[in-house]
Amino acid sequence: MSATVDNISQVEFGTELEPFEPDTSLSATSAFAEAVGWGTGRGGRFSDHEAARKEGFPGALVPGIMNMGFLTSMIHRWSPVAEVIYVDTVFRAPVVADEPCTISAVITDVDEDEGIVELDLTVKNAKDETRVFGTARVRLPAA
Repeated sequence: MSATVDNISQVEFGTELEPFEPDTSLSATSAFAEAVGWGTGRGGRFSDHEAARKEGFPGALVPGIMNMGFLTSMIHRWSPVAEVIYVDTVFRAPVVADEPCTISAVITDVDEDEGIVELDLTVKNAKDETRVFGTARVRLPAA
């Protein structure tokens, strides 16, 4: 893993962050859904592939807010000291449990005076199809 960023002076426009593969296992999505109160009330769409297919999904889903957590995790892997101002996402297609995906990011704007960095974030499946993309804005300490 590459070195983490501690302050705004270490940030370079266009840098691609080291991608990672989050845990999208059925057990992880089930535990997450249960933790947020969606365990049984959502028809099993996050914990049971067959139940999700009966609802018209391709399989059990990785909850959208779990995907947003993966994107935020990408930011903190890069810079543990980053203050996340916001993460804005567009969900293009379902992220399916038990299917590997990759989280990636690129730095698209750097405001050194304000200590603000913007990143484009992406969740892609094993077929390299973009399932979720978004923009994040974070604040970093001065040098």
